[in-house]
Amino acid sequence: MAEPTFRSPDAARKAATPIGSAPAPATAGQEVSLDVFAKDVSRGSDAQRLAFAQQLKDAGLWTGKISSKFDIKYYGALVKLEERYQGQIALDKLIGSTTTTSRYNVLAGILAGGKVGEDKGPSVVEDITAYTPESAKMLINSVIKDTLGRKATTAEITKYTSALKKIQQQAASTTTYKTVGGKQTRVTTPGINEKQYLVDQVSGTDEGKANKVLGFYEIFMNALGGR
Repeated sequence: MAEPTFRSPDAARKAATPIGSAPAPATAGQEVSLDVFAKDVSRGSDAQRLAFAQQLKDAGLWTGKISSKFDIKYYGALVKLEERYQGQIALDKLIGSTTTTSRYNVLAGILAGGKVGEDKGPSVVEDITAYTPESAKMLINSVIKDTLGRKATTAEITKYTSALKKIQQQAASTTTYKTVGGKQTRVTTPGINEKQYLVDQVSGTDEGKANKVLGFYEIFMNALGGR
């Protein structure tokens, strides 16, 4: 059978659609294995494989002339895609993403952002702790009990829950990713320590200052390991 041809790379890219139908993911956030994915690609039509090969080349994952023939060179390009896919899976786990990522999504992302190996400016991911009303109440109650020796009032729960949400938006933990020469570096800047923030707020109240004078605050801080 003659290998399909396209008048231009754009035509090939336009013809590239996901090949076959992948089974449901075996685990959250991750789809089928590389071997299953490769077999799925190999069973596509010549036109589909050639169009997909064009996308792999555009992404910098395929070197040299493309072909619809599913051989070791084609498989090698899929292995390179797999490395990027597994990296995305690891990143999703790091930031707590619950969205299932597919290899096609990863490839589309590479094509949108530039070829592999191309130096890119830094991208920043913010990690903002999402407290539920119940988890916020538990944290606030814990701090009030430790610093003042009593349970938090309803007014204090409302006040400090609002303060927590505001400060988290202003001082979130950030992770900066930068790709240089095909290698990705990661630098994480810690955000605010919510518990310490609440301790400082509560100890600054009149009641907190009174307890500090009595030595209660110092005992608590020593238990935390000092400041």
